[in-house]
Amino acid sequence: MELDSIYHEKVYAGVLGKIIGVYLGRPFEQWTYDIIMQRIGEVHYYVNDKLNKPLIVTDDDITGTFTFLRALKDYESNRDIEAKQIGQTWLNYIVEKETILWWGGVGESSEHTAYQNLKNGIFAPQSGSIAQNGKVVAEQIGAQIFIDGWAMVCPGDPEKAAVLAGKAASVSHDGEAVYGAKIVAALESYAFVETDISKLLSVAKTLIPQDSSIFRLISDIEEWHSSEKDWKKTRQSIENRYGYQHYPGGCHIIPNHALIILSLLYGEGDFDKTMNIVNTAGWDTDCNSGNVGCLIGIRNGLKSFDSGTDWRGPVSDIMYCPTADGSQTITDALTESYKIIKIANQIRGIEFQPPKNGARYNFEMSGSVQGWRGVILNQISYSSFLEITNVEGHSNAGSRSLKIRYNLAPTESGKIFTNSFFPQELKQLSGEAKKTFFSYNFLCCPQIYSGQLISSEVTADINNKQPSSFRFFVNAYSKSDALTTYGAEIITIKPGETQKIDWQVEVPDSFPITEIGLEIISAKNQTDGILYLDYVNISGKPVTKFHRPDHVNPLARGKVPDRKAAVMWRKSWIKACDHWTDRSWEPAFKISNNFGRGLILTGSSEWSDYTVSSDVKFYLGKSGGIVARVQGLQRYYALELTAKGILRLVKVLDGVTILREIQETFELNKAYQLELAVNGSVITGKMNSKSILEYDDKNSPLLSGAIGLVVEAGTLFTEMIEIT
Repeated sequence: MELDSIYHEKVYAGVLGKIIGVYLGRPFEQWTYDIIMQRIGEVHYYVNDKLNKPLIVTDDDITGTFTFLRALKDYESNRDIEAKQIGQTWLNYIVEKETILWWGGVGESSEHTAYQNLKNGIFAPQSGSIAQNGKVVAEQIGAQIFIDGWAMVCPGDPEKAAVLAGKAASVSHDGEAVYGAKIVAALESYAFVETDISKLLSVAKTLIPQDSSIFRLISDIEEWHSSEKDWKKTRQSIENRYGYQHYPGGCHIIPNHALIILSLLYGEGDFDKTMNIVNTAGWDTDCNSGNVGCLIGIRNGLKSFDSGTDWRGPVSDIMYCPTADGSQTITDALTESYKIIKIANQIRGIEFQPPKNGARYNFEMSGSVQGWRGVILNQISYSSFLEITNVEGHSNAGSRSLKIRYNLAPTESGKIFTNSFFPQELKQLSGEAKKTFFSYNFLCCPQIYSGQLISSEVTADINNKQPSSFRFFVNAYSKSDALTTYGAEIITIKPGETQKIDWQVEVPDSFPITEIGLEIISAKNQTDGILYLDYVNISGKPVTKFHRPDHVNPLARGKVPDRKAAVMWRKSWIKACDHWTDRSWEPAFKISNNFGRGLILTGSSEWSDYTVSSDVKFYLGKSGGIVARVQGLQRYYALELTAKGILRLVKVLDGVTILREIQETFELNKAYQLELAVNGSVITGKMNSKSILEYDDKNSPLLSGAIGLVVEAGTLFTEMIEIT
């Protein structure tokens, strides 16, 4: 298949179908058909409100799908990537016991078991094999729930999709689980060019052994479907022959794969009907619904969601993917789609530039809002409104824009915004809603920091009756984690005029920015009109210091903690070490790791050239220091001191390489001023502004990434980290 606009739309529809399916099925995950029918009846739409659960959640089905595919990007877009490299991608992005996986225990959770194997030096595919873990652990559902991305980079090529899916699945699974993953990937890949469900299944079945259980169950369900028109009766046949009672373990692939096939055949390619069947049928509903939603989205494109049922509105493209790269936690369906599209081009040797020069928010697909929403501040009139929609045109950089239609009374203002860090509403969750959302932890870094540039273009509709006044703004967490607004200059724009905006953001140190937006300022009289937001981009390097904020007062030992003290400044860092003390009388950044390397990090995987510095002390440690261009836990540069009195430049890339080192004195509890500069491929480290190490890395250099601290088998601490 050509990687053209039709392909682009189908990828976007597939990603939307995946997240819609997961969000739809998550509130009643693992319920049986009987319980679903008794408590909520047939599922035709989102039921989260009925069950007091949030709709948009962190979920392994989403995070694993879009994280593990990064292996292709990280390993030079190698179409023949190996399972071992995909396993290394697990180690790079997963924060142990925090992100992506169900941490249910070795021997209980297939993924937890495989991760522990990888950590212990057992490479994929042995890490997920039956020989290593046993048949029960190796044949659970996880192999197929993470698999959709491998299909979407291989449109119309089910054989290659199945090969890649098999390698990815083998990191954590084996046997029937890998066959199921291959089937799902082949179906989704072939759905780019074929709509007939029977033909999709016929091709996919040729890619697995005919004597496998997955092959047999597909054939059985095809036969039942040919003679029985009621899907509920066929569902009962599935339960009788392939139900959980026949397969040990927590969530076996066989029963759930059967429900995927059931819904595809009886859903007849209709998104609403297929979602109704796969979710009402029960068992692992978010997993099954996510796979099927992706497949039907690919098959039908964006018209999948045109039935009249508002699948897209409540979701607003929003996705959460918490990993060691916290800058990519808050993302959206369009952003992830263009990442997939870029990988698909690169594995074919084609360079691809995402729309509008790669702007963070480009709105370049029909209906996309990328998490932007609108509210009216100080509303006094019932007739006031603020609406945002995605429309064609009004873009100098592309073909679509975000239309902002408003009618505001005097003293009112309207703001449209999106979250760039931990959304305020998540802090307000309680009870079952909080338990559901944080069942997978939410680790996150801001997407914009003080010193960076917000760029945009805004056009006023030519038919506006009056000029419009607006400004860009950010909201940052400040004292007691209340929001404080920092705004750019107000711009007045005439009807038909376009304004280009470049605003360098400045907020106080350690005030994490949680919202980016545009505020429409009302006039003395009624204000109405239409504005078009072409794109919003974030660029440049930050210039800021990270420390305990001045409004958080350190307490003497033994004093009662201030329960209103801000905590978001800490939450803007990813903790990937055993300990980071939160005792207020201790240094702001005091981290410990029991064995091996532990990190804390903040920033963006897109930061390129900068200098990071800090005064560090050790209580104990094998080594430790500052890190730059962090792209995960296995990909970064470090300037380190060792207990043997060595100052060294280190590159961590699937292993530790010492780039340069010199002998230096080392004393415990003594401050050492470390400075690490990255400029192109040149890495420069300094200690106390005197000892200098420099290295020009020409061998697969890491050209961008976040900052932080690293400590190996000990404790390191500092009060402040600075980036310039």
